[in-house]
Amino acid sequence: MSFILCMTVFGVLLMLLALTSSYLRWLPVTTSAVCLAFGAGIGPWGLDLVQLDIRDARHWLERLTEVAVLFSLFNTGIKLRLPLHRKAWHSAYLLAVPVMLATIAGVSLAAHYLLDVPWAISLLLGAMLSPTDPVLAGLVQVNNAQDFDRVRFGLSGEAGLNDGTAFPFVIFALLFVSHGVSDFAWVQGWLLKNVLWGVPVGLLLGYGLGRGVGHLMIYLRIKNADSTSSPNDFLALALIAIAYVAAEGLGAFGFLSVFAAGLGLRQAEVRTTQSEVPSEHVAKPVLGHMDSDPQAATVTRHEELSESQLAAGVMMGDMLAFGSLVERAMEVLLITLLGAAIALYWDWRAIVLGLALFCVIRPLSVWLLISRHLLTRPQKALVGWFGIRGIGTLYYLCYALSHGLPMDSVQTTISLTLSVVALSILLHGISIQPLLERYERSMKTDSRDPASDLAE
Repeated sequence: MSFILCMTVFGVLLMLLALTSSYLRWLPVTTSAVCLAFGAGIGPWGLDLVQLDIRDARHWLERLTEVAVLFSLFNTGIKLRLPLHRKAWHSAYLLAVPVMLATIAGVSLAAHYLLDVPWAISLLLGAMLSPTDPVLAGLVQVNNAQDFDRVRFGLSGEAGLNDGTAFPFVIFALLFVSHGVSDFAWVQGWLLKNVLWGVPVGLLLGYGLGRGVGHLMIYLRIKNADSTSSPNDFLALALIAIAYVAAEGLGAFGFLSVFAAGLGLRQAEVRTTQSEVPSEHVAKPVLGHMDSDPQAATVTRHEELSESQLAAGVMMGDMLAFGSLVERAMEVLLITLLGAAIALYWDWRAIVLGLALFCVIRPLSVWLLISRHLLTRPQKALVGWFGIRGIGTLYYLCYALSHGLPMDSVQTTISLTLSVVALSILLHGISIQPLLERYERSMKTDSRDPASDLAE
């Protein structure tokens, strides 16, 4: 596809989304579902303007999906304001580890026994399809840093954590594919390097960086009296890059480090401002940062704000706005490319695997492993259904293609993975808004405040 054609296609798509946004928000469909349909329309199933072969594009597509996931993980991290020991986090921890492990096992069993896929490839499919997606799950995640709804908070924490906690099992599956059933001497090395070292070091390193940089930046903004004159979007880019590179350099997982950096940055804001209200709710980004008047950056009376609230509010608002813009742009681009590629790899067997994952494996895992003291039955049902697969899975697919996946397994792996992701985007895309609206109406009629339990 030529550069001119590429610009034309995405220009038309973005214009359509901009012009129809006021209509789309009233329809039971997400932007991702629209982009998938648009991609299919310009691909071999439609106008045949774009033909994307994942095998040929695996290297640049791996980097593109990686960047999209990194921005989304960071953005998710800075929205989660509660301390890590609070009750709100318990369901996120359970979803990110026990439920994910149960999902890997369930998908592996389903792929092997229902579709006759070899055990090694079944395990790889389970690992790649187990994490929920932080990019496409925006509608079901927290709306802001003061949203403590138990469903949204749990799904946000899960999406932030399990894109990193799934990585060791993708590596395990690839090692199993290469070594076979006759040699398991590598398991001890995998356990030490990828689980006992890679996961905790990534989390601790990222959290420490985010916390330290957050305190430093707020201090410098106050000291130099430039809270409203210096832009902060470069700070988001720098922190994402440094957290990722530092973790990878130490043999830890960059995804976890970047998510934890967002969490650490948010906790720096909490400790500095000493306020129950997120600072970006009382201060706002200054458009273009051309006006250094502090009153231009407040949504309340300027004299009622502390210096730390003003500095932290503008900083957090800048980074949230910048991260959200990049995240949405990457979502549109990547899902459109997926729609264009799906015609070459559509596999009808994915309907069986997808329905098993969405309707049996995920809901059953949530039902059995999440305590009723954390989530009510209706909330368990919602969390069980809202296990959206997307760009994180595409990254793991490209990673597997670039790291030793046998040629005789490539077609099956790509076809089943892309087809299940496309099914997830369609099924979840048309059900998210109606189900969320029904849930929110039920919560309004409930006399008990859901945030009160989470603040414990």
